[in-house]
Order: sequence, then structure tokens, then C-alpha cells
Amino acid sequence: MLASWPLGVLHVIGALLGWLVYGLSPSYRRRFRHHARAAGLGLWQRWSAVAHNGRMVAELPRLWGRPQGALLGDRIQWRNAECIDQTLAQGKGLILLTPHVGCFEINAQAYAERFGQTHPMTALYRPAKQAWLAEVMAHARNRPGLNTAPATLTGVRAMLRALKNGQCVGLLPDQVPPEGMGVWAPFFGRDAYTMTMAAKLATQTGAAIALMRGERLGTWQRLKQGCDYVVHVEPAPADLQQALATGDPAQSAAAINRAMEHLIMQSPEQYLWGYNRYKAPRSEILTTADAKPGASA
Repeated sequence: MLASWPLGVLHVIGALLGWLVYGLSPSYRRRFRHHARAAGLGLWQRWSAVAHNGRMVAELPRLWGRPQGALLGDRIQWRNAECIDQTLAQGKGLILLTPHVGCFEINAQAYAERFGQTHPMTALYRPAKQAWLAEVMAHARNRPGLNTAPATLTGVRAMLRALKNGQCVGLLPDQVPPEGMGVWAPFFGRDAYTMTMAAKLATQTGAAIALMRGERLGTWQRLKQGCDYVVHVEPAPADLQQALATGDPAQSAAAINRAMEHLIMQSPEQYLWGYNRYKAPRSEILTTADAKPGASA
């Protein structure tokens, strides 16, 4: 039912939901304020971010419930899509990195619609514990040109195969990885446990890295531009390429975090500042038997 509602209505409901959660959860509110202030956000940006966090949740039914045959079409505008074209034309794999900023769910769907027919994307995800939610997510994320891989050793192998075949992999490197799959690296001035998977995938396969973010447009912007979202693409910055060349996990993780900070600060009011980015890693995804030297990325 919610998937059929107008996006503007969902965003209004989402903004109210964002403020409701912010008001009712002291721990979320403290974490949100602390992270946003550490990044240098002003009061108006923090207030805007509270509403955008709710909009992110409210737009999910529309994105996840979109019929398989329904196209995004001109509701998406691309910025610098040529960066992807040029990389894929070279016949090597592509790793797209995006933080939890804006409508990050739209990135994979937009990529699959534009490039997936010839170069499918494999996106890493954490399976939901609730059966009903797992079914919804499977319907939403397994689309033509878009495959999903669980955050297990099997999923890592699937991504390696995809990259070696010249396909694309999508990762959100600003989420806390399982224990043993990351290193501590600076993120907005504070050490955060950061995945090493992206750097190792690039090193092992020779794949290129590009940055991607999905900007959520407001009501007046949507009317003016005639679309709902803008997908921005950038090549990997020079310092990230240099860090990858060293093969050092800590340097690579720090460079990836700087790249994510760069993307986030282009639209800081759309980042999930309430996410517990600095928590200790969990250990339930990869087992000890899985974590063999060189086996996990």
C-alpha cells in the first residue's frame, strides 16, 4: 500500500517520523548530536538531517515495493555517468563505494537499470533476522542486473567472481564490519572500525574504484528538475589510489574514510548521523573456520 503513495507524501510522513524518533530516544539524540557536531554541522543542518533520516525510512516502501518491471526512467538524473562507462569499457571490474548518505538504496537500482544488462552489479547485504523482512528485501534487491551477496565468505567469493568477470560490486564502507574484517581508521576525527574488503577486492582483482551517492531532492527541486533523485559518480581520488598501491590495509582504510567524508559533506544534511559508527565490531558473520589467511576480503 505504501509503495503506491506519492513520494512527496511519504517524505512529509518521514520528516515527522524522524523528529518523533529524535524526540523519544535520548541515546539516539545524544549520538546524533555528537556525530553531527564533530563533523562541523551547524544547527540548521542538524535539524534538516533529523528530517532526512525519517525520509530515508519512509521512502523505502516505494523503492522496495516497486514492481520488477517498473522503470525509474527519467525520475533519476545522472551526474558523470561517463566515469562508469569508461571503466566498464576497459573490461575490468568496478567497485562502487557509497556511504549512508541520501537515498543510498537508489544507487544500485539506478545502476542496474542503466548498466546491469551488460555488467550486472553484485551488492553486499546483511540478511534480515525477521523472515518477513528478509522476503521483502529479497524482492526489492534481486532485480534484473542486480544480484545480492550475503555478508559471509560465500558472498565474498561471489563478489570476487563478479569482479574477475569484469562486472560491478557495490559496497557501503561506512558500516561497521564483522570482527577480523576491518581495521581502526580515522573517520571525522575519531577512530572507527573500517572494512578492508573494498581495498582487498581491488588489489586481488585489479578492479577500479569509483564513488557514488544518491541525492534526495526536495519538493521544489523535484518540480524544477523533473526527477526525484540525482545519482552522482566520481572517480577514486588520487590519495585513495596511492594508498591501494601500497597494499597497506590501514592506509587504504583511512583513504576510503576520507573519500566517504568527501561524499558526505557534499550533502551532510542527508547523512545518517545517528548511526553508531564507532561501536566495537561484532563477530557473528564469519566463523573462525572461515577466517583463513587470504580467504576473507
